[in-house]
Amino acid sequence: MITIRDAELSDAERLVEIYDYYVKDTAITFEYDTPSPDEFRSRMEQIMERYPYRVILRDGKIEGYAYARAFVGRAAYDWSCELTIYLDRDAKKCGMGRMLYEDLEAILKKMGILNLYACIGYPEKEDEYLTRNSAEFHAHLGFETVGEFHKCGYKFGRWYNMIWMEKIVGEHGIAKKISRG
Repeated sequence: MITIRDAELSDAERLVEIYDYYVKDTAITFEYDTPSPDEFRSRMEQIMERYPYRVILRDGKIEGYAYARAFVGRAAYDWSCELTIYLDRDAKKCGMGRMLYEDLEAILKKMGILNLYACIGYPEKEDEYLTRNSAEFHAHLGFETVGEFHKCGYKFGRWYNMIWMEKIVGEHGIAKKISRG
């Protein structure tokens, strides 16, 4: 049975366990060191003050998480969010990523968010640390590539590109105050 719920600070240890693989074995994140559970909880608290932070469970076990955060951090960008998703490395290609992102998108739309963004590590040539799977996942969900930065991330002795992808989820008229949920 698959369920999605708000993340709780007590989930931090499991979320760090999921994230650790991406830090140590991939260039999906450009972070070099896995944060401690306390550091991770602090990051969660900061995000959860304003934006949704969701987890997906299969048979009661957390298999992934996704959250939104401020895009750029200036008031004029309040109708835009950057999204992040991580699934347990054994939970890929089974639909949970889609379910989690669709859930997050629905919440953000209710908040008045109009633009969704994803910052994605992107290899010039795929290797054992980074493929184009994340970009393909986002494209499958309706995101379009809107920019690419070349050789801006260095990990595992290699330079990687980074792309920004965008999905418009609302109508751009006279802006209304954003709900803080």
